[in-house]
Amino acid sequence: MKNTGYFKDKKVVVVGFARSGVSCANLLFDLGAEVSITDLKDAQALSANIALLKSKSIKLELGAHSESFIQGNDLMIVSPGVENKAKPVEIAERLQIPVISEIEFASMLCPAEIIAVTGSGGKSTVTTLIGMAIEASGKKAYSCGNIGRPFSQFVDQMQEGDYVCLEVSSFQLERISKFKPKIALILNFSKNHLDRHKDMQEYLEAKKRIFLNQDKSDYLVLNSADPVVSGLAKEARSKAVYFSASKEFNPNQAAVLAAGKILGIDQNTITDVFKKFKGLEHRMESVAEAGGVRFINDSKATVAESTVWALNSIAGGVVLICGGRHKGVDYSVIKKAGEKKIRKVIAIGEAAQAIEQALSPYFSVERAASMDEAVDKACFYAKPGDSVVLSPMCSSFDMFENYEQRGRVFKELALKKTESLKR
Repeated sequence: MKNTGYFKDKKVVVVGFARSGVSCANLLFDLGAEVSITDLKDAQALSANIALLKSKSIKLELGAHSESFIQGNDLMIVSPGVENKAKPVEIAERLQIPVISEIEFASMLCPAEIIAVTGSGGKSTVTTLIGMAIEASGKKAYSCGNIGRPFSQFVDQMQEGDYVCLEVSSFQLERISKFKPKIALILNFSKNHLDRHKDMQEYLEAKKRIFLNQDKSDYLVLNSADPVVSGLAKEARSKAVYFSASKEFNPNQAAVLAAGKILGIDQNTITDVFKKFKGLEHRMESVAEAGGVRFINDSKATVAESTVWALNSIAGGVVLICGGRHKGVDYSVIKKAGEKKIRKVIAIGEAAQAIEQALSPYFSVERAASMDEAVDKACFYAKPGDSVVLSPMCSSFDMFENYEQRGRVFKELALKKTESLKR
């Protein structure tokens, strides 16, 4: 790692005690920092994460964010879910304590070449495929970031000559300072995260920070079919490279091919990776089938455009389970893809009313109070040849800890249902 001495004896407070918070705290401890963690959840809710800490000397403030706990620190590192207006961030700014994101922290230590991927949809798939292509070319690659594997968990394993493929969200980019990827990809831009950003312009400004520190020796890979994204080249100092879908390759694959060309990876090597790729868990994941009805877990689809992709990928009728925490998404964009395909929409969570209002002019919509009830209702309406698809178009935080937990619950219920149907 680089700059390992920078954090020695520094007092650092980590905000957020989920996966990235645990990884940050443990790495900081290894670097000789005086570490503390603050989170609004209590000790009982976070008992599993407490057990993952390397030392009891790491101070904890659980169930509150107090000024006295934050005061006196040299640095604050925030987890992706921590908003700019969150109480601990406001305290730190008032006390003039620098605030950075977890990816900024890890990038300060990273000896590997950084490839960063952002966009409103497709980030996890593209990040994974680029990593697989690099590995197939004979080099070492780490796929992490917002994909569910914290950057700070793996940075101490990286060497010069390695690559790290990072999925980065607008939240993570808000608090960067010197983060500088060799290759930055912006896949697309659509209405999203308006529960956190005040408007679309603020959301776009956060995304643009991915190329903030790039220079003419770096590359910015842009979607030529997206007018907002393609127009960003004039604002960047890096070399613009464009990609677009074709009959042979979808937009995600085209983006991977563009990055691979920059890296000097043979196209045949990359297309072999595409053939072997089985998909990601929670992204168009085939779960089970019974009575001619398929169950598909697309819990990672937190924007409507991802659900459009899902609908276009499925043959036959669809009973769609969607909903969660509303992020300002325009649900009606699924209208065209769902025509003559969606048999029923089952809406759940805080966004159920908004989904019903947006989609009831086009489809039959019914609400469910829980995932269990939603799966039961979906099974009632599904006919042989149909697919019951969880593709939420929303974040999970109203009912579940994250999209992975939401997907696992759906899968468990689907498997139980198919087993009962087989008896």
